[in-house]
Amino acid sequence: MKEVDKSFIKISSSRSLRIALIIIGWVCVALGVIGIFLPVMPTTVFLLIAAACFARSSEKFYIWLLTNKYLGKFVLDYREKRGMTLKSKLIAVTALIVVLGYTIIFAVNLIWLKILLTLVLIGVASYILSLKTVK
Repeated sequence: MKEVDKSFIKISSSRSLRIALIIIGWVCVALGVIGIFLPVMPTTVFLLIAAACFARSSEKFYIWLLTNKYLGKFVLDYREKRGMTLKSKLIAVTALIVVLGYTIIFAVNLIWLKILLTLVLIGVASYILSLKTVK
């Protein structure tokens, strides 16, 4: 098994927060796996979110993700290069706009949820676009 940098791991003291982060992490892992096969789904983004969730909730799941034969390379490549390719950025931002845009316009009726999802969309898209563009 590969050695994992454990300096990113800071487990929350709140049990309910850890449970929520584990659930979100596994949902993101599932979405990341789907993204490997669907060109419009951003694999790396979802796996980075999963790694962040696991780093705050479960050392075991964090280490599993980073040492996973198929998924770990996405997170580790991002960490080493500190950026994304232009194609990955465009796919990720487009997928965010399409999925969250559809949800905001058609699937959600609560105004506070529309506002929250809009803020998430803006925040995540801004972060992705601010990353270094690597070849």
